[in-house]
Amino acid sequence: MGFSPSCHGRIDLARPVALIFLRSPQDVDTPTALALGSFDGVHAGHRRVMAAVVEAARQRPQLLPTVLTFWPHPREVLAGERRLRLDLPEEKLSCLEELGIKQLVLVPFNRALAALTPEQFVQQVLLDQLQAGAIAIGENFRFGVKRSGGPEDLVRLAAAAGVTVEVLPMLADHGLRVSSSRIRQALAEADLKEAVRLLQRPYRFQGLVVRGRGLGRGLGWPTANLQVDGRKCLPKEGVYAAWVQRSDGKKLAAVMNLGRQPTIDPQAPSAVEVHLLGVDLQLEGETLTVEPRQWLRGQCTFASLAELSAQIAKDAAAAAEFLASDC
Repeated sequence: MGFSPSCHGRIDLARPVALIFLRSPQDVDTPTALALGSFDGVHAGHRRVMAAVVEAARQRPQLLPTVLTFWPHPREVLAGERRLRLDLPEEKLSCLEELGIKQLVLVPFNRALAALTPEQFVQQVLLDQLQAGAIAIGENFRFGVKRSGGPEDLVRLAAAAGVTVEVLPMLADHGLRVSSSRIRQALAEADLKEAVRLLQRPYRFQGLVVRGRGLGRGLGWPTANLQVDGRKCLPKEGVYAAWVQRSDGKKLAAVMNLGRQPTIDPQAPSAVEVHLLGVDLQLEGETLTVEPRQWLRGQCTFASLAELSAQIAKDAAAAAEFLASDC
């Protein structure tokens, strides 16, 4: 497709509800009922773990239902792997609030934390700092140096302090485990219907509208060029029908291009651009929420700008037709 190029960069994260550093335990409200895990995507399996601590807090009102997770992902620190997230911390907050969670605790993951034994992790982090009165985990939860601790170890160590641990079995779907990896794979294949089914909610991402080169407007197809956090897991490159939501909640139909611009500038970095259907608004400086709904086609190289413009017209028509029945 090839709208005007933009930089695929990062935007600042908003401060989460509760941000706890190992050196600053006063940042978290205690005592807690703790759900421990990565919880990327907050899918149905994750929600069962969170429901357990919400119920524990209902029975013991002095406990605050809390999610504890790590940032960055442990594999980024220990193995140098780039781990794209289905949910950035500020995106996760609205999901957690709907589930009855009152607090998100981000523990900065570093090599010092990774070196803690299972016993040290439970005592220093869960008991001393977070004052856990109840804990819930998935059956695949690992902790401590070299992932040496498992659910049975957490149950044993917590029991010694009088803290109960509920271990939730993995959730199966069509004979496979419900997992964040399956959702990422669905996005990589542009299977948005499957991604949404597994998430049990819409897949969305946010981007700050930045100034582009104006080439799309010159072709008669003005676009908003979005600067998206580089840690966000985005779907397969291509052209999509999408909904775009402004900060005032207004939802607009759009056609989105995700990827490079092989016709206009093959050397430009990957970009995210949206053309609003039927309206022309000045959006620079706004943060937009984009909800891709249907993959229309892959990236193409066109022989001329005229051919590119004609294809954009077809893409816009296809997006409008799809979104008209997607209300």
